[in-house]
Amino acid sequence: MTRFLIVGLGGFVGAIARYAVGVWIGALWRKPFPLGTFVINITGCFLLGAFLTYAADRASLDASWRLLIATGFTGAYTTFSTFEYETYQLGRDGLAGWAAANVIFSVIVGFLAVQCGAALARR
Repeated sequence: MTRFLIVGLGGFVGAIARYAVGVWIGALWRKPFPLGTFVINITGCFLLGAFLTYAADRASLDASWRLLIATGFTGAYTTFSTFEYETYQLGRDGLAGWAAANVIFSVIVGFLAVQCGAALARR
């Protein structure tokens, strides 16, 4: 039961962080491209890459930390299901270029962010 509570606590904080970042970017960005979701996905990829690499390479962390941060926080913070739906909406609305940009940049920059996070954790 404790493990579920740890995941839930991380998820609670991750969901609030995701909402806060989305609202903040939404107030600044008024274009069809879903920049809030993009930024959340990329920073989530970076965080997950950095944390899991650090945990595996440099720290002997209790499994609870992985549950709290990797499963709970990052799992609630990242939004790839929202990413998929927003890409669908762009395509449905005739904005195929924005839909393609969302897919291409999210995948490529997300992959680079994981690598950067892992490289930073190894420093």
